[in-house]
Amino acid sequence: MIIDELARYATEQTKAGLTSSVNHAAKRALVDWFAALLPGTRVQPALTLMKSHADELGLGYSSLPGLRTTSFPGTAAWINGSVSHAVEFDDIYRDAVYHPGCPTIAAALAVAEHTQASGKRLLEAITIGYEVSTRIGAAVQPSHYEFFHTTGTVGCFGAAAASAILASEAAGTTAHAMATAATFASGLQQAFRSDAMTKALHAGHAAWVGVVAARGAANGMTGVPDILEGAAGFGAAMAKNPDWSIATDGLGVDFNIEKVTVKNHGCCGHTFAAIDALLRLCSEHNISISDIEGLTVRTYQAAIEVAGIRNPKSAFECKFSIPYVISHAAKFGSVRLSAFDEERMWDPEVRELMSRITLLTDEGLTRQFPGRRAAKVEIRLRSGELLERYQPYRTGDPEEPLSDAQINDKFMELAEPVIGEGGARSLMSRLWSIDELTDVRQLHLAQL
Repeated sequence: MIIDELARYATEQTKAGLTSSVNHAAKRALVDWFAALLPGTRVQPALTLMKSHADELGLGYSSLPGLRTTSFPGTAAWINGSVSHAVEFDDIYRDAVYHPGCPTIAAALAVAEHTQASGKRLLEAITIGYEVSTRIGAAVQPSHYEFFHTTGTVGCFGAAAASAILASEAAGTTAHAMATAATFASGLQQAFRSDAMTKALHAGHAAWVGVVAARGAANGMTGVPDILEGAAGFGAAMAKNPDWSIATDGLGVDFNIEKVTVKNHGCCGHTFAAIDALLRLCSEHNISISDIEGLTVRTYQAAIEVAGIRNPKSAFECKFSIPYVISHAAKFGSVRLSAFDEERMWDPEVRELMSRITLLTDEGLTRQFPGRRAAKVEIRLRSGELLERYQPYRTGDPEEPLSDAQINDKFMELAEPVIGEGGARSLMSRLWSIDELTDVRQLHLAQL
């Protein structure tokens, strides 16, 4: 059974430990997760979640960083998982169309604090969660993404594997945790095709499912071992012809955690190639928004389906609008958190350019999805000149990764407004050296 193979890998990985490069990649993922989490504590759904779970706060040892309290592991994973997905700055595993950090790290951190695990064990758990879930995700794509939000569905496996290995090193615990989590995997695409809080909650739900499934498995709860490949299992119900060989290919040898995309823009990842192409054309040719007569963007079909909102009316919709984000980039030179301030969203020049943008599906780029997220941007200048750029990769993709220094800059930009410069620098330093901690509670995250 595939679940059993994945569980055996998890046990073997804890015995073998992490190589220095994989350990470093896990720390990069952790730092980047906190960068996405902290600003998320100041927006919805964090505010509503705190009200909804007010009677569960201040209990247990699992922290809610940036919210200055704790809760029991399941609730902490639910809130942190949701919050870390809220501002759209979370990491991506491209081939699975999946944000692995939100559910996996939220679950792993909650259980690690509860069990007083070491920083080294936390990094191992995070790595195992990434490796298991990214492979399951890639095995069911691209058809799974037609209807399902992978972070909500496949995220359950990452959260369950990471939580289980912290609860017990026995392969049986991890297998039953993942098998149980699978039947609760959920998250519909329709949830992020309009303005609502539900998309972020998908990540939190996956984290919660993983935690409770793991804690149950550690105490004898059993799951169905062929839940992935069974005739009425996850693959049959939620994909067309899944390739289950991908789920175990390279497991323990090639590490997907070293191949994640770190977001450089605060919006939907499907918009990134178009933003990057636009920014580079503007930089190379010294173009300002007033020089542009019109724009044509050619990209893959999923990008237009998910991020093709023509007339966005809220911050959420703007994050899923290629016309908005590239128009904003043309005027302001970036798409960071400030891009979704009310004044920016209704800037007259930005809105005027949006009306002169054409979105087209490119069949060749569609065939390359999800393994490549490319775009072709054509700018028509008022002078009559035509400029074109093909952007094969996104800034932050494995082919064009952000450096550690750039990740640190991103962390400080996003964390400092929430916990202050001193707090942000201190936390960043402690996260980069977390493998030296004997107990992750030493991070004192509930005090942030």
